Amino acid sequence: MRPIRLPEPPSGPVGMPEIFEGGLNVIRRAIVIGNGFPGAENQCLGLVRALGLAEKHTLYRVIRPRGGINEWLRWLPVSLHTMIESVIRRISGDSQFVGSIQSRRVFPLAAQNGGSVGLSLILEADVKKIASLAHETFEKEGPILVVASGRDTISIASSVRRLASQHVFVIQIQHPRTRLDRFDLVVTPRHDYHVLSPSGQQEIPQFIRRWITPREPPSRNVVLTVGALHQADSALLRLAALNWHAELAPLPKPLLVVNIGGPTRHCRYGADLAKQLAVSLHSVMATCGSVRISFSRRTPQKIRAIILREVGDHPKVYIWDGEDPNPHMGHLAWADAFIITADSVSMLSEACSTGKPVYTVGAERCTMKFSSFQKTLQEKGVVRPFTGMEDMSDSWSYPPLNDTAVVAARVREALAERGWTLR
Repeated sequence: MRPIRLPEPPSGPVGMPEIFEGGLNVIRRAIVIGNGFPGAENQCLGLVRALGLAEKHTLYRVIRPRGGINEWLRWLPVSLHTMIESVIRRISGDSQFVGSIQSRRVFPLAAQNGGSVGLSLILEADVKKIASLAHETFEKEGPILVVASGRDTISIASSVRRLASQHVFVIQIQHPRTRLDRFDLVVTPRHDYHVLSPSGQQEIPQFIRRWITPREPPSRNVVLTVGALHQADSALLRLAALNWHAELAPLPKPLLVVNIGGPTRHCRYGADLAKQLAVSLHSVMATCGSVRISFSRRTPQKIRAIILREVGDHPKVYIWDGEDPNPHMGHLAWADAFIITADSVSMLSEACSTGKPVYTVGAERCTMKFSSFQKTLQEKGVVRPFTGMEDMSDSWSYPPLNDTAVVAARVREALAERGWTLR
């Protein structure tokens, strides 16, 4: 009788639960803590994506009451604001306060910047629940990467680290101003330290310097960037190019994309700059094949009206109405050149990651750290001021900004120093 030959045992961890692949020192999931502002949340999602956790994250949001008197209370810490709002609501019984906090526990997630983060629900950020989740699931699923961005998320993220320090790695994006040791890593633009630079020292009167942060140079757990993090990596741009091929590929070239933001405290402009932009656009129209213009949520109505009136009827111009699907990612993929108002660090950072020509409008009106940001971009050769004298058919390039990838590499190093790794 011939012996029965048993099959060889499988080599490697085939069919084994993920937790046995590397043990409890492998991060397989992330929590994003956002504040409801696309510019802040997009940075968290971009970093999570660069770390390979785009499909393994949960989005929590710090909810601040809105409407009515709440607009006057928004500078308070979220917990204090919520408590005062609750007291006022009970005393007044005014329906406007009731309406401001309805459905605060779970929120639908709208696609932002023409993309989606792959989630249908957003949970309200609760320190104790997040910390408990980290404790209770550690043995089964390992540690959690926590990524937060924005002023309102600082207390939440730091408290999660305090309560579950052995089970989480906490990254705070945007400078928290004080006590940076509350976080494992802090990711912030270099221009946030403008106050400590020679030019910053000259701009800021000595008697108020003590009230302006940061007051100390970046510590070892600070990762400095040029601009903002974002999701517009090569893979996402390839997907956007495919999704927007039917609409954007047939357009006459070169395709010029114009992104218009809105004035800020340190980058003020109004109707005069809008008129100047319109005149300059007419000057370069002959060298453009197509022009597509988009406004942001911050764009004042008077600036929109001027642009619509001055260039809206030109046969080469299309202005996004805000109703159709957002073409932002498609524009990043298909544009041959960009013109962007200097107020938006996010839009400039995304455009400068493409290696395509980027022209700025209003950079000379920026002050303080935003002036420092514009200067850095110009010194690196990634932007040029838009004058209206350009030939848009003449292309130029530069080494693209790659802040998100640089930060992701630093995160991996910091995790390795702790004995952790990413799946």
